[in-house]
Amino acid sequence: MSDTGTGTETGARPAGLAAAPPLLPAPGPEPEGLLPPGVAAGTSSGEAPRLGSFLARAAAATAVLTVLGAVLGLVRDQAIARYFGASDASDAFLIAWTVPEMAATLLIEDGMALLLVPAFSLALTRRAAAGEAPGSDPVRDLVATTLPRLFLLLAGGAALLIAGAPWVVGVLAPGLADPRLAVDCTRLTSVTVLTFGITGYFSAALRAHRSFLPPAGVYVAYNLGIIGMTLALHAVWGVRAAAVGVAVGSVLMILTQLPMFLRLVPLARPRLPRFGRPGRRAARTAPPLGFAVLAPVVLFVVSRQSQVLVERFLASTLPAGAISHLNYAQKVAQMPMVLSLMICTVTFPVVAQAMAAGDREKARLRVERDLGLAGTVVLLGTAVVLGYAPQIIEVLFQRGAFDAADTASTAQVMRVYALGLLGHCLVGALSRPFFSSGRPTWFPAFAMGTGLLVTMGAGYALTYRFGVDGIATANAIGISTTALLLLMGLGTRVVPIRTRAVALSLGRLTGASLVAGMAGWACAPLVPDPVLSLAAGCLLVPSAFFLTGLALRSPEVVSLLALTRRRFLDGR
Repeated sequence: MSDTGTGTETGARPAGLAAAPPLLPAPGPEPEGLLPPGVAAGTSSGEAPRLGSFLARAAAATAVLTVLGAVLGLVRDQAIARYFGASDASDAFLIAWTVPEMAATLLIEDGMALLLVPAFSLALTRRAAAGEAPGSDPVRDLVATTLPRLFLLLAGGAALLIAGAPWVVGVLAPGLADPRLAVDCTRLTSVTVLTFGITGYFSAALRAHRSFLPPAGVYVAYNLGIIGMTLALHAVWGVRAAAVGVAVGSVLMILTQLPMFLRLVPLARPRLPRFGRPGRRAARTAPPLGFAVLAPVVLFVVSRQSQVLVERFLASTLPAGAISHLNYAQKVAQMPMVLSLMICTVTFPVVAQAMAAGDREKARLRVERDLGLAGTVVLLGTAVVLGYAPQIIEVLFQRGAFDAADTASTAQVMRVYALGLLGHCLVGALSRPFFSSGRPTWFPAFAMGTGLLVTMGAGYALTYRFGVDGIATANAIGISTTALLLLMGLGTRVVPIRTRAVALSLGRLTGASLVAGMAGWACAPLVPDPVLSLAAGCLLVPSAFFLTGLALRSPEVVSLLALTRRRFLDGR
C-alpha cells in the first residue's frame, strides 16, 4: 500500500515486471474508520501499519479455523462415503443437501455478507461521525429494523420448503426412480433456511465489527453436528441421520456466534416487527436496505448456486452414483478456492469502509492485492489437484463402500473441476467490490446469469457424450465466463483496478500452475504408495510452481520469495 494513496509503491522490482501491489502494506496513514480498535486516523508511520498487522493476524486465525472446518468437512464426507458409498442413498442425501448448499451461499457466504457487511460498515461510519450524540445509534437502528423481519421471513420460507419437499425433489432430480428418501432428507435439511439466515446475519455484523473468529468457526460447529449424528444414528435411520445432523449442526452455528454478537452489537428493546415504513429515527440513521439493494444480490447469489442445480439435474439422468462422484470431486477440488477467498473475506469490511469513506484509491490497492494473493493460493492448489487427484481421493475416501472404481471416476472428474478453480476464486473475489458501496448494481447478476446460460448450454451438449466429465467441463467453462465478465466490468463500474496488469499477473501464475501440475501428474505414479506419493507431491508441486513463477517473472512469486528471504535469512 502506498504512503500517499497515489498508487506508487516503495521498493525496487526486477526490470520488465509489471507494477503489482505488494503482499504487505507499506507504512502510511489510514483513513478514519478503517483502523482496528486503538489505532486512530492520521497516526504516525509506526502506528498505522497496525492495520496491516491486524489483517494479517485475522487472516491467519481465520485460515486456521477455515482449514479445521474443511478437515471436518472431509471427515463428514468420509463418514457418508464409508457408510453409504456412491449409491441411491448417498444420491438422495445429496439432493437434500442442495437446500443447505443454496442457503449457505445465499445466507452465509455471499448474499447476506454482500448485503449486510456494507450496511453495517456504513452504520459504523455514521456512528463514528455522530460521536456520542444521545439517542442516535445507526447500528442499533439497523438491527432493530432488519433482524425481526428477517426472522419471520426465513421461518416462513423454511415452513414452505418442508411442506413442498416432494415438489422440490421433483424439480431438482426428476430422474430419481424412488424419491421418497430424498423427500424425507429434504424436509430435515429445510430448517437451515432459518438457521443459516440467522448465522449469516450474525457473521456479517461481527465481521463489520472486525471480529472474525466466531464467523470462521461456524463450519467447525456445523460439521461436528453432522458427523456426530451420522456416527450415532446411521445404523438406525440410515442416511436420514446425516440430514438430522445438518439441522443440529446449523443450530450449533448460531450458538457459536451468539455470545460475541450480544457483546458487540447493541440491541434495541424487543418489539414486534412491522412491515410498513420504519420509524423516523431508524429511517434517519439506519442504512437503506430496500428491494433495489436486495434484489441484485439475491439474483447474483441464486444464479451462482444454480450452477450446482444444473449439475445435479443433468447427473440425475446418469447411472446411480453420478451425483455422488460429482459431489466428492467438487468438495475436494474447491478446497484451494475456499482457502484463497479467506483473504477477501477478512479484507471485505476494509474495502466496504473505504468505499463508504469515498477513498476509491485505497479500495483499488486493496482489491488488486487481494486478487494477486487469492490467485496465488488457488492456482497452487490447482496444480496439486491436477497432479495428484487419484492419490488424494484414495487417501481420503477409498474405504468401506467407496471402492477403487469410485476413486478413479471421482479423481477424473476432480481434475476437470480444477480447470475452473481460478474462475470460482475470481467470481468470489470480484463480486465483493461490486457490492461494497451498498448501492444497487445489476452487473454481477448479469455476468453470473450469462455464465449460467453457458453452463446449461455446454452441459446439455457434453453430458450425453462425456457423462460426469462433460458436466464438470460445463461448470468450468461457465464460471470462467462469469469471472472474465466481472474482471472486465469492475474497473469501469466500481473500483478502477488495472485490468490489464491484473490479467497479465494471473496469466503468469496460471502458466506456473500448469507446469507444476503436469510435473506432478508425471511423477505421481512413480511412488506406488498413495500417502508417500502425495507427501512427495506436496514438496514437488510447490517447488515447481514457485520456480516456474520466478522464471515467468510473476510479481506475486517474486514478492513472496523476497519477503521470505528478508524474514528468514536477513532476520527482518
